[in-house]
Amino acid sequence: MKIDPIKLGKAAAAILVGLGEDPEDSLRAAECLVYADMTGISTHGTYLMKTVYERAKAGMLNLPTGARLVSDSAATAIVDGNNGLGPVAGTLAMDTAVKKARDFGVGVVLVRNTNNVGCLGYYTKLAAKAGMVGLMACNANASMAPWGGAQAYFGTNPISLSVPVEKGHPVVLDMASSIVARGKIRKASREKARIPEGWALNREGRPTTDPDEALGGTLLPIGGPKGSGLAMVVDLVAGMLSGASYGPSVRSFHSLDGPTGVGTAFLAMDPARFMDPSEYKGLVDAYIEDMKGTRRAAGFSSIFSPGEIEAERWESSRVSGVELDDPAVSTLNGLLAQVGSNILLGGLD
Repeated sequence: MKIDPIKLGKAAAAILVGLGEDPEDSLRAAECLVYADMTGISTHGTYLMKTVYERAKAGMLNLPTGARLVSDSAATAIVDGNNGLGPVAGTLAMDTAVKKARDFGVGVVLVRNTNNVGCLGYYTKLAAKAGMVGLMACNANASMAPWGGAQAYFGTNPISLSVPVEKGHPVVLDMASSIVARGKIRKASREKARIPEGWALNREGRPTTDPDEALGGTLLPIGGPKGSGLAMVVDLVAGMLSGASYGPSVRSFHSLDGPTGVGTAFLAMDPARFMDPSEYKGLVDAYIEDMKGTRRAAGFSSIFSPGEIEAERWESSRVSGVELDDPAVSTLNGLLAQVGSNILLGGLD
C-alpha cells in the first residue's frame, strides 16, 4: 500500500504526542522513522512505533524525552538521552556536533542512556547537508559473537559516514558490523521465511537458515574478524567512553526487560579547514562520476555510490508514496486510535 509520506509523518508524530512526547521532538523523531521507510529500510522505520508504544506504556521509555547536554567543552560534548526516544537525542547530538565543527573545525558528541536511533545514515546525512563530513557509530544489544566464538557478546554495532556533494544527494555509507542487520532476521521470522546461508549461527554455533534459531543464536560479522573488530571498537567508544552500557549489558529495545542503555558517538568535520568547500564538493562529484563510469563486472548493469540506491528510493517515495504492507498500516491505525487521534492512514488514489 502506498502512503503519503507527509501524512505518515504526521501520524507517527501524533502517536508520540499522544504518548507524552514534546510536539517538536515528536516531529523530529517521526522524520527519522519516515526517512527509513522512504529509503526502503522498513525495519528501522515506523514499524518501531508499536515497540515505542509498548515500552512507553510499560514505563520503560521516558516521554517527553528531555535529552540534554550534561557536558559541553569546546569541540566536545556529552548528551544524556534520559532513556527517551533515540532520534530526539540523536538529532540534538548531531546538531551540536555540526555547530562545534563550524566553530572548531571538528565536533565530537557522545550520547549515553538512549535507545534505538533508527537509521544512522539519517543523522550523518544531516551533517552532509550542512556541508560537513558526518560520522556516527552506535552500539546495540548482544547478538553477534566475537570471531571464532559461538556466544553473542556485542551488537551489530553499525556505523555511518556521509560526505557532502555539490549536486544531488550526499554520499551516505550506513552499515552494520554484522553481515545483516538484526531487524532483517526479525522480519524473516514474522514472515515465516528462511534466511540465506552465511547470515547466522544457531545456539550450538552451527550455521542456520531458520530466523528463530538465528535470533536465539548469533549473527555473523561482516568480513569475519574485520566485522568483529569493528563491532568491538564501536562498543568501546559509543558505549564505554560515553558512559552508556556496553557488551552483554545492553538490553534489547524489543523486549520489556528494562532500559536498553544504548550509547552513540557523533562526529562532524568541516572541510573548510582543509580546502575550499566548493572545490572539495566538486571533486567529490567528479570522483563519483569517474567511479560510476568504470568497467562493470559480468551481471551488473550499474555501479552505485554508497547511499545512491536509498536516495533513489527516497525520491520515488516522495513522489509516489511510501510502500507499507497492510499489517503495518493496520498497526499504525490501531495505535492512532489508542492515543485518540483522528488521523487514519490509507492508500493513495
